[in-house]
Amino acid sequence: MIKEKLQIEIAKILNFSQKDIHLEHPENFSYGDFSTNIALIKAKELGENPKKLAESFVAKLSARKLSDVSKIEVAGPGFINFHLSRDFFADSIEKIENNKNFGQNNLYKGKKVMVEHTDPNPFKEFHIGHLMTNTIGESIYRLFDTSGAETKNVCYQGDVGLHVAKAIFAKKQKPELPWGAAYKMGSDLYEVYKNEIDEINKKIYDKSDSEINKFYESGRKETLQEFEIIYKKLGTKFDHYFFESETAIFGKKMVEEGLGKGIFENSDGAIIYPGEKHGLHTRVFINKFGIPTYEAKDLGLAKLKYDTFPYDISVSVTGNEINDYFKVVKSALSNIEPELAKKLEHISHGMLRLPIGKMSSRKGNVVTALNFLHNLFDVAKKRASESRVSNSGKIAEQVALAAAKYQILKQSPGKDIIFDFDRSISFEGDSGPYLQYTAVRANSVLEKGSSAGNFLKKILAGKKKIPSEITNVERLLYRLPEIIERACKEYAPQYVVTYLLEVAGAYNAFYGSKQIIGSDYESYYLSITKATRRVMENGLNVLGIKIPQKM
Repeated sequence: MIKEKLQIEIAKILNFSQKDIHLEHPENFSYGDFSTNIALIKAKELGENPKKLAESFVAKLSARKLSDVSKIEVAGPGFINFHLSRDFFADSIEKIENNKNFGQNNLYKGKKVMVEHTDPNPFKEFHIGHLMTNTIGESIYRLFDTSGAETKNVCYQGDVGLHVAKAIFAKKQKPELPWGAAYKMGSDLYEVYKNEIDEINKKIYDKSDSEINKFYESGRKETLQEFEIIYKKLGTKFDHYFFESETAIFGKKMVEEGLGKGIFENSDGAIIYPGEKHGLHTRVFINKFGIPTYEAKDLGLAKLKYDTFPYDISVSVTGNEINDYFKVVKSALSNIEPELAKKLEHISHGMLRLPIGKMSSRKGNVVTALNFLHNLFDVAKKRASESRVSNSGKIAEQVALAAAKYQILKQSPGKDIIFDFDRSISFEGDSGPYLQYTAVRANSVLEKGSSAGNFLKKILAGKKKIPSEITNVERLLYRLPEIIERACKEYAPQYVVTYLLEVAGAYNAFYGSKQIIGSDYESYYLSITKATRRVMENGLNVLGIKIPQKM
């Protein structure tokens, strides 16, 4: 990559360590393509004037002629700006248009990474919180996959627990209820029928009641089948599913063994982890009925995951309401399996908020993912119909998903999102459909160029004329690999979103100001267009967003 190449050359000429040379892209293209503050840092260390020191550095660098650099200059109090050459950008456009995998990097080559996300519970609704977790988790999975890791996409689902007992209790009273409604009814009645529901919960674990077993098997099967329909819509394919019914066995054994080692303690018939001793809070890992809690199951999950796929990194994506919970689980694991605990990463996100406020499947005002997407779909379908495009239903579905995923991914995962329906479907900037539209526009230009018969003929004949002007879109396109690398390293898909929005804006400005078909530079402008299409397609793929054929 050009950035690393420049760092090595600058460090060698100035006789510094490569780590000393920090290169950033200036926000304004007029300031060049890379900038370093090395003179400011060294001037402070040496007690010299930073601008004069920068000028001396520029003189040394200019005398040696850095690769792919056309101009070096001092800016402000002592920044050094580097302008890349016309040849560099022409070469980068050619490389991008001829490399279908452009954007890939080797940051995690040789590493095994497991990404767990979505995690809906059978017997309950798949709500918009799961949609948020899925969107972020799927993107992080794709970032690792694009960064050279051997990656597994996995889902952990709670097929045992009190929520199942509540749903079965209600289903026994009203068999006609859907499972999500049955769970709500069971939750509402729990305080009144606590003993009966707790008894069902115990029987679910020991499988001692044939009637309850039948309810359990049918409910598990039906809700898991419903989830698969949603995964297909979202474009998610899991490599493996883990279930609490499996992890409970592992977790209980780990806790019981830890009890003998003094890691856990007995308390009123239950087994707890004394978190206060570790600066956290105390949590129950096995309850007074001898049933492992979520905490114990998560211990078992870490072990079962590793036994299934010996990972170097295991990433779990969840809502931020369990941040403190996760810290306790990881603390307990660090005392049982310290090396395993070091491999765990927890990425948490905020809430997806709609005008009705915070959802709750327990209170019954849950917003299901399908209802939410159908609302977006209806708006998108209306717009697609107005545009008179064929196959408007499929296009509307792709646009609706892009609208949802973009709004979720455009900011840091830890923040709450207030979803704006109107803005999310806009084709005019700061939206997923706008990014899709840019890619579709580029593809339309390529089709016109190809049908005109000029594009391939001129390239094959070696007659591609290159203008002296360097466009802003060229100054952005080559950056995709470094953007993806940074987004993966920092678990931050929003960097890809921001970058693609810049590329889209630059290409649309280029499209509006240049005659592409029939101009003297037609073949080169078509190469820029093809490179733009490639960058948009590969970048959107990392975000889990598909590009429609027409819009």
